[in-house]
Amino acid sequence: MLQYLKIKNLALLEEVTLEFDSGFTAVTGETGAGKSVLLGALGLLSGGRADKTMIRQGVDQLEVEGAIYFSDSESINSILETAGLPLCEEGVLLLQRRIHRTKMPRIQINGSMATLAQLKLLGEAWIDFHGPGEPQKLSGERYQLEMLDLYAGNSSYLADYFENYRDWRAAREEIQNLEGSERLNEDEIDFLRQQIRQIDSLQPSKESIEALERDYARLSGAQEFKSIAMQCSTGLLGEQGLTDQLSSIVNDYEALAKQSDEASALLERSRSLSIELQDLGEETERLANDYDFDADQIESITEQMNQWQEIRRKHGGAIEAVIAKRETMGQKLATQGDIETVLEKKKEQLAKIEKKLRTKAEQLRKVREKAAASLTQKAEALLQALGFKNARIKVTFAAEPELRESGDSRCVFEFSANAGQTPLPLSKIASSGEMARVMLALKVVLAEVDKTPLLVFDEVDANVGGEIGRSVGEEMAKLSAGHQVLCVTHLPQVASLAQNHFVVTKLQDNESTAVEIKPIHTSEEERLDELARMLGDRFSESAKIHARNLLV
Repeated sequence: MLQYLKIKNLALLEEVTLEFDSGFTAVTGETGAGKSVLLGALGLLSGGRADKTMIRQGVDQLEVEGAIYFSDSESINSILETAGLPLCEEGVLLLQRRIHRTKMPRIQINGSMATLAQLKLLGEAWIDFHGPGEPQKLSGERYQLEMLDLYAGNSSYLADYFENYRDWRAAREEIQNLEGSERLNEDEIDFLRQQIRQIDSLQPSKESIEALERDYARLSGAQEFKSIAMQCSTGLLGEQGLTDQLSSIVNDYEALAKQSDEASALLERSRSLSIELQDLGEETERLANDYDFDADQIESITEQMNQWQEIRRKHGGAIEAVIAKRETMGQKLATQGDIETVLEKKKEQLAKIEKKLRTKAEQLRKVREKAAASLTQKAEALLQALGFKNARIKVTFAAEPELRESGDSRCVFEFSANAGQTPLPLSKIASSGEMARVMLALKVVLAEVDKTPLLVFDEVDANVGGEIGRSVGEEMAKLSAGHQVLCVTHLPQVASLAQNHFVVTKLQDNESTAVEIKPIHTSEEERLDELARMLGDRFSESAKIHARNLLV
């Protein structure tokens, strides 16, 4: 549940810190007083749209902070862990969002920087808004089906069905592509075979092509390389080469060594130098011989390189592209070889997948039909409490011409407000008051299976009043047994049933305007004063008596 909320510089509100309790909380105030500020703050904390015009005039930044407590934080911690965010400590989720006029916005979740997408994902887990536009959404068949699936607890059924639906759709598209593919004539088939043979004769791979390119590079520069290498070798080992000249010098060092011990060391160095020059010459000669290609080698490497250049020019510049093109041509040729047989096998596979999928769709429809009977029965009972003595809600299922992501049929919610009237689709209901009460009844029933901790109702009691307003308040109070309920209301009948009560006041003079939000449930006098105002006159004694009676 929401425990703490701090709002700073949002719209006309300078700063407020609010603490919330469990149960039913009412928010009231004059029309235009700024009740939307509180809803706007909750919207920002749950990943809603942010606009810099929301920042209070005269300041650069707005800030919203909140603390949400979970008695069982396993599911919320799972979301946090997947997102790489810090887990809740003692079940408390800490959220903060700052919007600046000129700087980047900042979001923090449990003290760590986070993204708007992460904030929105968490928002779906802890808060559910029901605003004035909610009844209009109810007229959409897709929304009706989502409500029914939520009540039925169909998430696992839907996931299983959709996995099979995806396979069925992919198989069907593959068949359509095959049926629409171009048939090749004999010349085209022969051409493909020639191209494949040409590639296969080279047996190209990344390693073999790299080796071929190295050999060709050596072959291309072999003559010049060998000429230089032989020139180096001759300079070292040939007649009058360095080794030959050094031999005469070594003889002279031997003569010196006979006469001087110091010359002996010089003799050894000259002999080592002679040996090193001899090795250097021989190594160079061997290297030159390595580049001595015979005629067959030259022809083979040149032919392979010319073949590779032609293949690369036709099918792509890289070896990966050539191999991919070879596979594509092979598949195309294999398909053309017996396309009717391939199609027959694909259709057999599709039929098996579709049979399995239709079985799952039938199971899904039966679960929905059973849930629809329970949902409508409970909703009708609630509608009686909301003023419809003979209301009927009916869910009809119509078969679809083909399978869809949601199953093999669509569902339509139908409603009749009076006895003797044929139920009509909700989209045909003209009265906004009727639609609002139908939505409220369905939402109350859905709350039995909805695990969202905080339910926020924005003027859900619009277009109703009198005894019906009292009934709306009683249903809000019942909802608060399993959820924290926050309701923005103009009806004293609703507000009087709340355990907690916040009032929003607009303060203005000739120079400035501000909004104030404060709790009044701790003060009986302030609460009676607010209820009397909602009844028509806070200074009227009869209004005060009526207000007191409402609180009893």
